[in-house]
Amino acid sequence: MKNELLDDLKWRGLLYQLTDEEGLEKVLNEEKISLYCGTDPTADSLHIGHIVPFLTLRRFQKHGHRPIVLVGGATGMIGDPSFKADERELLSDKQIENNVAGIRKQLESIFDFGTENGAVLVDNKDWFGEMSAISFLRDYGKLLSVNYMLAKENVASRLETGISFTEFTYMLIQGADFKHLYDKYNCRLQIGGSDQWGNITTGLEIIRKTHHEEAKAFGITMPLITKADGTKFGKTAGGSVWLDPKKTSPYEFYQFWINTADSEVVKYLKIFTFMSRPEIESLQESVEKEPHLRKAQQALGEEMTRLIHGQEALDQAIRISKALFSGDLKALTAEEMKDAFKDVPTFEMDKAVKNIVDFIVEAGVSPSKRQAREDVTNGAISLNGEKVTDTAYEVTSTDRLDDSFTIVRRGKKNYKMVKFN
Repeated sequence: MKNELLDDLKWRGLLYQLTDEEGLEKVLNEEKISLYCGTDPTADSLHIGHIVPFLTLRRFQKHGHRPIVLVGGATGMIGDPSFKADERELLSDKQIENNVAGIRKQLESIFDFGTENGAVLVDNKDWFGEMSAISFLRDYGKLLSVNYMLAKENVASRLETGISFTEFTYMLIQGADFKHLYDKYNCRLQIGGSDQWGNITTGLEIIRKTHHEEAKAFGITMPLITKADGTKFGKTAGGSVWLDPKKTSPYEFYQFWINTADSEVVKYLKIFTFMSRPEIESLQESVEKEPHLRKAQQALGEEMTRLIHGQEALDQAIRISKALFSGDLKALTAEEMKDAFKDVPTFEMDKAVKNIVDFIVEAGVSPSKRQAREDVTNGAISLNGEKVTDTAYEVTSTDRLDDSFTIVRRGKKNYKMVKFN
């Protein structure tokens, strides 16, 4: 008998590998299970490339299952062998502790914790932190052959360039995580990105070897999300799109989704949002028949910003976007202006009073005094959203926001931030 949740995951393009589809369908149709997904605290924030497995875990929670969210304080000290040639840089205890705290806070925005099937947050340092090397080797090292471990793709891909024993043992530690959660929480399923297949199946092998034959656990991976051109998803010219609002502001976060190409937006609605199939199919029709309205991008931006940053941050992002589109910067606070224009060209100058013509020439807004006078007279120059049409106008402290910067606009779309020192 088919399972509604698994069918929905297939429709959304979220099922890449599954260890036993028939067996998992049977279990999901008969009972509510506990399942988990983990992440290592390699930074103090997740970025959007990390969250697909967690959003998938949340889909299970919406169907009544209990999610276990693991932040790897122990595995973060080891480093998952990546498919790159280089070893991961080891982090200090203090760095890991700080990163764990940051990631925990972000995961709390995705999951429900106070419900009957409320999410459980765990840290594998709690059970590995005090374990001795002898205990680990005795209890887990004997369970898998070196040949089995060498055959795993993430290890095999590193044999030519070299892999340390530390990273080589990572799959054994993550496999032990699955066994621990199976024993303590009756955790039946682990989900992760496609690069985690080797680690997930290692956990299943450890559970099989340490329990009676009836013990049954499963694994699912999601496909790697890429852009239409095949490049890595979640990167912009400015770097990764982070969940931490201090690294990527809610406005920037919102704009990332708003700027999604027509060719990708329906795919992202399926993968990242919790919108229903009829809602997404309606938006797909809009993309095909009225793409200029960008309804799908608007829905994607709103859904994702609300989920990660909340309604208030979404409202602010929309307000900034509308103000920039209309040119009515007066509607924005100084902080919102700073946020909106953080990536525009900047110029630094002293706080001396300057004539508007001299000011915009010095800042590189207009190429010459002659052109500057024309720009001012023709109404092409604005300071913080206010047009300046008098060539005798003096730029003073009243034109500085927070006494530190002024936003200058020439024409409709050419902005520059002048910072004062």
